[in-house]
Amino acid sequence: MVRVLDPWAPVETDAAGMDVAERLSLWFGPLDAIRLQGLHQSLAAAEAGAPSKAAARQAQPLADHVQRVLGVLAKAVAQDPLALAHLKPADEDFGWLLYQQRHAELQRQFGQMLGALRDHVRQTVSRVSPRLRQLALLDAAFEELLADREQALLPTTTTLLERRFHQLRSSHRQELEAAGEADDPGQWTQPGGWLATFTQDWRQALLAELDLRLEPVAGLVDALRQDIEPGSPTP
Repeated sequence: MVRVLDPWAPVETDAAGMDVAERLSLWFGPLDAIRLQGLHQSLAAAEAGAPSKAAARQAQPLADHVQRVLGVLAKAVAQDPLALAHLKPADEDFGWLLYQQRHAELQRQFGQMLGALRDHVRQTVSRVSPRLRQLALLDAAFEELLADREQALLPTTTTLLERRFHQLRSSHRQELEAAGEADDPGQWTQPGGWLATFTQDWRQALLAELDLRLEPVAGLVDALRQDIEPGSPTP
């Protein structure tokens, strides 16, 4: 996601040389440390129990379900905000606000659908084996611990996208002025047009966010496959 956003504006990154544990330590406070201590005790208690062969058979159906949810969300991203609002580029109401509103709607949809999906996947894998039950507990804890940071950071992508929108529009106008040509809003959405370029960039940012949000779910599904099929290749 950082690679997608960085060309439009510099994105701050963590100090080089810091490993994952060191970076996480910057995000957690004393209360979080207490909650993590409680998690450690819960993980120890989850060691007991026998593997469930019945639940293990759900690996492929679970992966298929994840793909269906992903397909629904990707299809939503592919929809044209102009068409959904019944607008054309030449209309007076056209502007960045149209994309901003659609972006917020999609982020809410991401949160609702992927939150429910992640919980469903956790419940499924936790019934397979003690090791996966521990992983599900760990995932649930980190989802809660990182929720505030995620809710604060992800909406800020719209600031960079807004900058990209106005940058492309301004460059388009400057090129027309330099060439002494009249503007034609009908060409904005054609291949090579500034609005077509922005819409592509906007969708790439949303798909990168979707991929980011889906990583924990994909990790749980992959862990389930590895648990019931040791040595199976990672998809």
